Amino acid sequence: QVRLVESGGGLVQPGGSLRLSCATSGSLLSINAMGWYRQVPGNERELVAAFTSGGSTDYGDSVKGRFTISRDNARNTVYLQMDTLRPEDTAVYYCHANVRAMLGVTVTIRDYWGEGTLVTVSS
Repeated sequence: QVRLVESGGGLVQPGGSLRLSCATSGSLLSINAMGWYRQVPGNERELVAAFTSGGSTDYGDSVKGRFTISRDNARNTVYLQMDTLRPEDTAVYYCHANVRAMLGVTVTIRDYWGEGTLVTVSS
């Protein structure tokens, strides 16, 4: 089984910075795509930033120029550096990965999600 574990959320003042991490574990063979989404209660989950299956990066319009996604391929870990945070960035941030992995003796390709980490931007 593959697991995604997020860390780094918390309370920060407007204009401040936070860095989120997402580490993978389990019987994964390769990662096709990996990134971050966020959700506010009552709203749909939205893209924040991601590495696509084609190898490029994709950012949500509201975070372009403020957030940066990076990765450590050796550790199968992605990071989200969030700068110039705004109150409207307050949300639960979820790590997502589309992974090729062993499920028993079968190779599967499926999506995995972390449990989420809360980011609160408030003075």
